[in-house]
Amino acid sequence: MLIDVKVPVLAESVAEATLITWQKRAGDQVKRGDNLIDIETDKVTLEVSALHDGVLLEILKDDGETVLSDELIARIDTEATNTETASTEPQQQSLPEMGTNSEALSDDDLPKLSPAVRNLMEENKLSAGDIPTSTDRITKEDVLRHIDGKDSSDKSDIVAEKEKPASVEAPPVEVATPVVVAAPEPKVVPPTPAPAPTPTSTPIQAKAKVEAAKQATSVPVLTSSTGDRPEEKVPMTRLRKRVAERLLNAQKENAILTTFNEVNMQPVMDMRSRYKDEFEKKHGVKLGFMSFFTRAAIEALKKFPVINASIDGDDIIYHGYFDIGIAVSAPKGLVVPVVRDGDTLSLAEIETSIRGLGEKAKDGKLTMDDLTGGTFTITNGGIFGSLLSTPILNPPQSAILGMHTIQQRPVAENGEVVIRPMMYLALSYDHRIIDGREAVQFLVSIKQQLEDPARLLLQL
Repeated sequence: MLIDVKVPVLAESVAEATLITWQKRAGDQVKRGDNLIDIETDKVTLEVSALHDGVLLEILKDDGETVLSDELIARIDTEATNTETASTEPQQQSLPEMGTNSEALSDDDLPKLSPAVRNLMEENKLSAGDIPTSTDRITKEDVLRHIDGKDSSDKSDIVAEKEKPASVEAPPVEVATPVVVAAPEPKVVPPTPAPAPTPTSTPIQAKAKVEAAKQATSVPVLTSSTGDRPEEKVPMTRLRKRVAERLLNAQKENAILTTFNEVNMQPVMDMRSRYKDEFEKKHGVKLGFMSFFTRAAIEALKKFPVINASIDGDDIIYHGYFDIGIAVSAPKGLVVPVVRDGDTLSLAEIETSIRGLGEKAKDGKLTMDDLTGGTFTITNGGIFGSLLSTPILNPPQSAILGMHTIQQRPVAENGEVVIRPMMYLALSYDHRIIDGREAVQFLVSIKQQLEDPARLLLQL
């Protein structure tokens, strides 16, 4: 029986998506739950999995093509069992540049990659053969470890490849372009010398190096005449283009104004230091600052409901619930997953929700539901060292709270100058529906609750 493989139903705000990479080829045997392809939308990267066992009969849409919601992209034959042809033919298609003595390789020889790892490798222009691993799977830690040491080795590798000194022991193979050329002996020499040369290269490394060479020629690079000022032009991802579009529209369509205040973080830091070990032991999650700010913001939103509202044409929609968006810097760009019904959650539940959403964002596993909605957003530039900023609204929301780095500064208390850990707060808001009085009092309410955490418990 033939089973259609279709693009998942996308959210109303997402018109189309892009096919990233097929994990299976036509003729491959698939099992229920196998990831067939990754699809990138304006907000998330989705995995399309096989719903039945069988053979991937045909692929109707190739990598990089734009598709619509519920569009047919492939078919699976659940009754097919003969996979001998599928297991042999695709092997010869993977290395078109190699000579007749080259060894055919199978996709199964390559290390397995999760969507998050694949996305991270694409952003840094890495291939599977570049990442050393002792197992059949490349982890995110392997990639990050490789990136940390990559900058210091890239320049020396390029010079070594161009000069090709006679003292280097290697098979007599010339590399004029990023294409692997057959040698007299049945060996494959990767285009870039490995840090620790080995007598022979494995099939996995050979195929990965060839794929890396192909990818290197697909990105246009403009170099100056002196050769020491390279320029690289790469297309923006769908997510990055969407973020850019939304930020521009937010500034064009809203009357954005920002007001500031500062808060003494000493009381929260003292409470956190006193109870963090006991808190983590009981709840299984660390006690951070985000839960305090989220709870304080929700209590302030209850006092000033217009800040939790949004504009719909000529109407104002007052939301009777508190879905708080938490801005997260994911590998592929900025995303804002939402903590639902924050007013019903304890500090521990808020911390657990934020941690879970953050991990999903880094692994590329956020769903449309995780990103849909939100009545108010909190962004923390302080984790990157930002001292002060003016956040941009996250439409259709009408306000966003910006947290910043904690800095020891002299302040006046009871007529004396003392040193306190201070944080600047910024509230950007849509002046079309929010007046300055409400915005200022909203920030003052947050300040009072954080400087006297008992107010959070008493909901004052």
